[in-house]
Amino acid sequence: MHIKIPSDRIGVLIGPGGSIKAMLEEQTTAQLDIDSETGTVTVAAVEDPLKAMRLLDIVRAIGRGFSPERALPLLEDDMLMLDVMDLSKMVGTKGDMARIKGRIIGKEGKSREIIERLSGSKVSIYGKTVSLLGYPDQIRTARAAIEMLVDGAPHGNVYGFLEKRHQEMAKSEIKGQLNL
Repeated sequence: MHIKIPSDRIGVLIGPGGSIKAMLEEQTTAQLDIDSETGTVTVAAVEDPLKAMRLLDIVRAIGRGFSPERALPLLEDDMLMLDVMDLSKMVGTKGDMARIKGRIIGKEGKSREIIERLSGSKVSIYGKTVSLLGYPDQIRTARAAIEMLVDGAPHGNVYGFLEKRHQEMAKSEIKGQLNL
């Protein structure tokens, strides 16, 4: 299995003295072959092909701007997902791209922080992408909020939507716990 990640993210994947790469290989029993010239990463399953596929998701998450610490839970929880939104398909010009990314990040990261807190997902804005890490409901909520921002909705409306969804998710979580 191959994946290409930006060359400036290769060092993050390898880690100081190869520590991140070694830790990932140890936890997944898979082999990582990293070509730092091209940014191509090959994942070879040694024992467990499912863990190797999850490792591929971790590599993709790191390549899309997540820290290894934020990406690692993908290995531990099969329900966690990585969703990558390509902003270049949603906006026209470079100026539009900068404006949209600015709207998603917000002043001093406030908007991104609110999206993360109220959706429960993790958000990374890197290059021409916005990546989301979380459970399916969390990702759907964060994606909807980001699409609202891309479409030009006022931040207040987006925050209202997120607050409403946050309360709905909390209620369904409580109901789920009561039914156990």
